[in-house]
Formats: sequence, structure tokens, C-alpha cells
Amino acid sequence: MWQRTAFTERLGLRYPIVQGPFGSGLSSPALLAAVSEAGGLGSFGVQHLGPEQIRTLGAELHARTERPFNLNLWVSNHDDGGLALSEAQFAQALARFAPYYAALGIEPPAMPARYGWRFEEQVDAVLDVRPAVFSFVYGIPSASVLDACRARGIVTAGAVTTLDEALAMDAAGVDLIVASGMEAGGHRVSFLRSAEDSLTGTLALIPQIVDRVRAPVIAAGGIADGRGVAAALMLGAQGVQIGTAFLACEESGTTPLHREQLFSDAARYTALTRAFSGRLARGIHNEFVDDWRGRESEILPYPIQGWFAGGLRAAALAQKRPGLMSLWSGQAAPLLRHRRASELFSALVRETDAAFGRFARSGAAHDASTHPEGESA
Repeated sequence: MWQRTAFTERLGLRYPIVQGPFGSGLSSPALLAAVSEAGGLGSFGVQHLGPEQIRTLGAELHARTERPFNLNLWVSNHDDGGLALSEAQFAQALARFAPYYAALGIEPPAMPARYGWRFEEQVDAVLDVRPAVFSFVYGIPSASVLDACRARGIVTAGAVTTLDEALAMDAAGVDLIVASGMEAGGHRVSFLRSAEDSLTGTLALIPQIVDRVRAPVIAAGGIADGRGVAAALMLGAQGVQIGTAFLACEESGTTPLHREQLFSDAARYTALTRAFSGRLARGIHNEFVDDWRGRESEILPYPIQGWFAGGLRAAALAQKRPGLMSLWSGQAAPLLRHRRASELFSALVRETDAAFGRFARSGAAHDASTHPEGESA
């Protein structure tokens, strides 16, 4: 019974399937509710929202579903120099993006009061919402935050990209460990070494971590159908987190242009780049990625680079220029077939059943051929 694991038992889920928590508005209440109501764990990335926005969203999510859901934050949500720019630095940054403003025919933006939110400003709001699961990336929250989650009955889930990170997460007493292989789309959430030095594939990463930690492991990266779910569970994972396949669904918060690209031949080619946000992330290879190759020293710290690059998005969408916008995607995108969350979820369950059925039948056939009738092992 692949559906029953330590992870599903802990949360009362029907299936060990997690929808990836997309940030920057790519999550949606509709997608979260669809996955949670289907028996999985719907998720919402809230790192781009302020405290009151998180509380308002939490009320909406509780109204949409009584099933468990997950809210996600970034523990480290700015790099050195990523909180502010002087007027001179802002002018230099505008000059770097001037060719894009000219190409899109838009005016350069005015200097903002801030570029993002601090984790400390956001986490209290998440605690007030009381999601069933609080997941986090780019580090481990303080012991006081983890204690506050335990006091409220909130299950904690920390993302890792290496065995060392998993051991640190386990030692801190985090309830679930999300092991993200390098195949995954979006940001590489490494926190002990650079992301470029933490690129382990899912098949190698999962068993290494399962063998060394106490907490249940959730596998992420390169999983888009039931074969991937079955493979991850066979490696010892207690659940799977699926991002790109759910991002491609109509219920997600992404745009029709992004979904169109995910279902196109362009999704065969992904790249790891810091160009869109200042942190390493995987998306569909496009001209913006190429523009910044060889100019890595000019990339601004996170989240400032993301503020400038994100400012191009509306015009790029209006002009149907996907080459000038981030198109997050994992390496499994060529496997995508479903455009509705309910269809995708049903297919994942059906295909996983079939994969385990094939495995059981092949094992029985092997036993029969190895030990003919009348013989014993």
C-alpha cells in the first residue's frame, strides 16, 4: 500500500503527494485547494507577501479547504547588499537594464522604498494562520520558531540539497525533510555551500539521506508522473513533492504564456542561472539567460536582481516575448500531459498503482521461473 507512509499518517493524507510551493505569485488558492481536496498536500509560497497579506491569504485558504495545507517561506531571503541600494547604485542598476526598457518600450522604474520582506516579519503571520505544515527553504529557522510550531501543532518541513544539509535539518528536530535533486525547477535552495557546489541528482540524493536521518524524507526534483512517484518511494522516500507538473495546470498562478512554453519543445532545454533573481534557479533556456552569461559579476544580489528582472514581466507578457521573462521549469517538463490539477492528480495515483503492480508481477514471475512448481527456495 504505497498510499500509506509515515508522512501520510502524520498528516492524515490519502496520498503521499505534495504540490510544490511556488513563490512570487505562481501559487494559487485554487491549486492548493484542488490538491488538498484530492487527498494530497496543497502548498503556497508566501515569501513575496507581507505579514497582513499572509494573514488574509490564510483566512481564504481555510475557507476553501478543511484539509491540511502547507505555507512556505525563505529563511534567508536576502543576500549581502540585497536590502537596499544607494541612489548611485540604483542608477548603475538602471543602466544595466536600460537595453530591456528600450526593447520593450517602457519607462525605467522609480527607486522603491524596499525590495522584499524579512523572514522575521513574515513568520509570525504564518504561525497565526496555523497551516498544517510550515515548510521553509534556504536554511533552518531558529529553535524558538520551531518550538512555536510544535506548540501550535504545526508540522515543520525543511528543504535540503545535500546530505550535510539534511543532517543539520534532522539535528535541529525538523519534522520532515524535503530532499531536492538538481533536476527540480525554480530556485536551488542550498544553504551550507554554494548552490553551484550542491548539485546532486534525485536518484543519488534520496537514498543517501534516507539512510542517515530519522525524519521522513519527501523526494523532489524530476518527478512528473507515477513512474517517478514509485521510484522515489522505492528509494525510501515517504512522499514526493511535484512542482513543474502542477505549475503547468490551469489552476496555478502562472500565465498562459508560461504554461504554453512548458508544453512546448522549448521545455526540453533548461538552464541554471542567477540572471532572473540573483540566486541560482532552473528555468527554460531563453535569450535573457544568454544575455547574462559572461556578465555574472554584474548580477545584483537577491532580491534586487529579481526586482529589476521582474519589472520587465508585464511588458514581456503583453508583447508575447517569453525570452525576456523567467519561465521556471524542471527537467521533467517534457513528460507533461495534463492541464487540470484533478486530471494530473488522478493520473499520478493511477500510474503509481500501475508501476507498483508491474513491479509486483515481475517479482512474482521471477520467483516462478527461479523456483518451478514443486521446488522450494
